[in-house]
Amino acid sequence: MNPSTDHAVLTAMLAPAFFLTATASLLLSANNRLARIIDRARTLLRELADVEDDTERGLLEKRIGLQRLRSLIILRAGQLLYAAISCFVGTSLAVAVDTFTGHRLGSLPTWLAALGVVAMLAASLLLARESTLAVTAINEEMDHRKVKRKIPASQA
Repeated sequence: MNPSTDHAVLTAMLAPAFFLTATASLLLSANNRLARIIDRARTLLRELADVEDDTERGLLEKRIGLQRLRSLIILRAGQLLYAAISCFVGTSLAVAVDTFTGHRLGSLPTWLAALGVVAMLAASLLLARESTLAVTAINEEMDHRKVKRKIPASQA
């Protein structure tokens, strides 16, 4: 090995490391979002147990359904992010094996990196979709509370 080869290997392994950091940040965010969704779903389920009005029950069931959809989207995004991490680690390992052992892996590092980036892109799109659903959910709840407050106490 010579210094220029060592430098090239380190440079080739640096890009996956940056992607690993970005992916890990997204994964942390997704897991935090999932925890908030679960907390909200549990709250809605507790509220549902105490509701006798069919209209209110239907509204809570709709909200619970939305939380279920959000949790499934976050789950898929998390799975894609874990796949991306695996691809980026595989990229670094493939570069190291290719360089230090003399085994020629050809375009494997490139394919692994590309798969990781595609998984990260798909996960990001899912996270964006879930964010939209989160805003929709809170807007609907705020709109419902406004309507509920406008009903005079004598008619409620």
